[in-house]
Amino acid sequence: MADDTIRFDDGASYEHMMGRWSALAGEQFLDWIAVPDGARWLDVGCGNGAFTQRLLERCAPAQVQALDPSPAQLAYARTRLPAGAPVQWLEADALHLPVADASADVAVMALVLFFVPEPAVGVAEMCRAVRPGGTVAAYHWDILGGGFPLADIGAEMQRAVIPPRLPPSVAASTLPASEAL
Repeated sequence: MADDTIRFDDGASYEHMMGRWSALAGEQFLDWIAVPDGARWLDVGCGNGAFTQRLLERCAPAQVQALDPSPAQLAYARTRLPAGAPVQWLEADALHLPVADASADVAVMALVLFFVPEPAVGVAEMCRAVRPGGTVAAYHWDILGGGFPLADIGAEMQRAVIPPRLPPSVAASTLPASEAL
């Protein structure tokens, strides 16, 4: 049986497909969490580095540890930023963050939670890594509730009896499921 799970290993393709939507959502997210300058950030599931780049431009972080399980995504992400940017790129998954307890001020997942095989474990790891009083936050598309920019395409695929490819934890994309985490 074919594996129909969505994976993003090509940063350029992701940028072409979702870049505009991701940038718009990322701007609103940064406005919402309002982290002061000089914070130590974890960007969990940094993918092609689009959100990492945005937070560097907007938030004046002291340091960013940007983590992703895809070496290809990390390679693309490195090309987005100038040499000397305060970013450490780490190949790692959200279930096993290779950072010390309470070592960050902020941990975020930007459009990632539904790609984490065990979302609650990923959120717990973020909480472990952030200092008491810090910020742990995530945003994502509500795929099952129709809040995904490409939802109309998915609906057409279903009408044509072509099953759409979904992230591994699509159930975590609903607001009630996210709130339960």
